[in-house]
Amino acid sequence: MQKYQETLDFLFAQLPMFTKLGESAFKKDLDNTIALLNIINNPHQRFKSIHVAGTNGKGSSSHMLAAIFQQAGYKTGLYTSPHLLDFRERIKIDGKMISEDFVVDFTEKMKPQIAAIQPSFFELTVAMAFEYFAQEQVDIAIIEVGLGGRIDSTNVITPEVSLITNISYDHKNLLGDTLALIAGEKAGIIKPGIPAVISERQIETKEVFIEKAAAVQAPLAFADERWMGSATGTNITNTHLELTLLNIRQNQTHHYKLDLNGQYQEKNVMGVLTVAGIMQEKGWNITQEHITTALSHVKKLTGLRGRWEVVNEHPLTVYDVGHNEAGITEIMQQLRHMTYTHLHIVTGFVKDKEVDKVLPLFPSNASYYFSKAQIPRALDEVALTEMAAAHGLEGKPFSTVQLALQAAKQHAQPDDMILVCGSCFIVADAL
Repeated sequence: MQKYQETLDFLFAQLPMFTKLGESAFKKDLDNTIALLNIINNPHQRFKSIHVAGTNGKGSSSHMLAAIFQQAGYKTGLYTSPHLLDFRERIKIDGKMISEDFVVDFTEKMKPQIAAIQPSFFELTVAMAFEYFAQEQVDIAIIEVGLGGRIDSTNVITPEVSLITNISYDHKNLLGDTLALIAGEKAGIIKPGIPAVISERQIETKEVFIEKAAAVQAPLAFADERWMGSATGTNITNTHLELTLLNIRQNQTHHYKLDLNGQYQEKNVMGVLTVAGIMQEKGWNITQEHITTALSHVKKLTGLRGRWEVVNEHPLTVYDVGHNEAGITEIMQQLRHMTYTHLHIVTGFVKDKEVDKVLPLFPSNASYYFSKAQIPRALDEVALTEMAAAHGLEGKPFSTVQLALQAAKQHAQPDDMILVCGSCFIVADAL
């Protein structure tokens, strides 16, 4: 355990980390990743994979896909980021985190290369994940993009299918300031001849995907060509989401009960089901029963946290990692389905988010507890309180998330609701 903690301290201290530093830690090419993988004999060429990009929904979609393959009996790797509580959440096989020993041994082995190549934290983590999946001989690995797609470290794999979820504004300083430019970066994961799936058809981005797929002769499927949701078939409770979806090609209706309960998951599910259908066509043994069971046990199978996660019933307390314009919009739509007397919101942001775009989305009739996560990129809680007041949101600043949460719990009545959102790091600190 001590050795593991020392290793983590080394990784966090030595390597530039995007979550802490932001743009300065972001590498604008794949050179370091390719160099690292060459040294360890290109482990990414020794397992099959599915690649998942997008602004919102890529984490949930990756976990749903992993759950489906696990349920179907395949040994399934899952690489996601960032982590909430433990670094090892990023690298899992069949829902179990990578061992502390592997993290220690891999880092020790790579120290000379780390000194020579000077990779970012993310670049080294990607290499570690790929080496682990290759050594453990996974049948398939679900690989979530870190940021963007085209020049993301994960974009060295040749997957079975590429999936792109919702496109919205995030990291505009790195990915571009229009949805079409951002989509162009995400479309960078579409590979020659490899089927690509788009979860959500958006007017501003669909042509970008059509053109990219045509340029590299990749079969392209928009999920809404294969699946249709029915307005009557959505039922949301505190613990689950029930969907009725029509498989357009087979003209068959399927009912799904998800243990992920944000209504925003409906779009993600249609993308996931489209990928599953393509994998079935490729000969993977996935049945309808595997899919139905997996979608109702995603959290249990994969250990997913922080997606409309209900941590308490009275007062109803929900944690959600939604943090950008589209993510917060979805959370606010979800709130309309909830029953409560008064709403208490614990929130905070990182400095490079467009907070002025997000604040107007929040309700003015809630009580606010403004805070900051314990990372250098965090926006100061006093500055946030002032910005929020300009948008008619009244609240007090708290120097830590724990203090903010404590205050919210003290003020909340049993039939009130407490919502914690704003960034992954706010939710991590709350957990």
